[in-house]
Amino acid sequence: MNVLAIGASKNIGYYTALRLLDAGCTVTFMLRSPSVFDSDEIIQSHTRSGKAHLLKGDALVQFDVKRAWDATLSHGAVNALLFSVGGTPSFKLSQGFVISPPNLVTQCLFNVLCTMPTPLQQPSPLKIVTISSTGLTKSSYDALPLLLKPLYSYGLNVPGKDKLGSERLIRYCAGLEWDNENDGEPSEEIMGERWMEKEGLPQEGTLKNVLIVRPALLTDGECQADRKTGKDGYRVVVEGEVAGYTVSRKDVAHFVANALLHRWDEYANKCVSIAC
Repeated sequence: MNVLAIGASKNIGYYTALRLLDAGCTVTFMLRSPSVFDSDEIIQSHTRSGKAHLLKGDALVQFDVKRAWDATLSHGAVNALLFSVGGTPSFKLSQGFVISPPNLVTQCLFNVLCTMPTPLQQPSPLKIVTISSTGLTKSSYDALPLLLKPLYSYGLNVPGKDKLGSERLIRYCAGLEWDNENDGEPSEEIMGERWMEKEGLPQEGTLKNVLIVRPALLTDGECQADRKTGKDGYRVVVEGEVAGYTVSRKDVAHFVANALLHRWDEYANKCVSIAC
């Protein structure tokens, strides 16, 4: 596959990209600082082999995102988009963890979707994976373990609103159900004015190859799936909630790569929750 990875300098996106590269995929990384990989011998080896391509750009800048699409297209039709943007939060006593801008993830996803290749450039279906979170919608929050609810309602409230906005956006473009009665609409601060009319945004229901991944509270633990022969090492619930405390970023990457490479028919146009 030919893959565009945005937000893959570390964490889930990075570990997923490594698995895709190891499987023989070509991956174009859009990076604010390509130097982040200067001392990463694994990435450098894939760069030397012509499988990994590093492009400087900021996903908050629409022109940069368009350049990233064009650079990926230079290696052939784009088969997959891996969108795993996440900000580096700071802590404020009155708000919990905050990111700047407060709609970082949502705005980056708008830029990605509004600059997608045209049908003439991209005749084959494009697989799109976005990383969301558990605890954002009412049903997802209700399913959280009791001890985690204060963390999500206070500590992660601000970045959670941003993630919720990005999930609303991709669900709209994919035509996936949105529980407006219980979850309402994300605020204008997150989505912007008249966001459904944004220039270049795919029309409602036109993206038919989307996978939304909602991990539990993320950890830096080892990939349990690599240690358990014949088992995934994590639990996945399709279009529902998974009651669990945590999941490692490496296990989420294992799931995403496996879905893209081997199980897409099972997960396309779905929202899945994942936990240990």
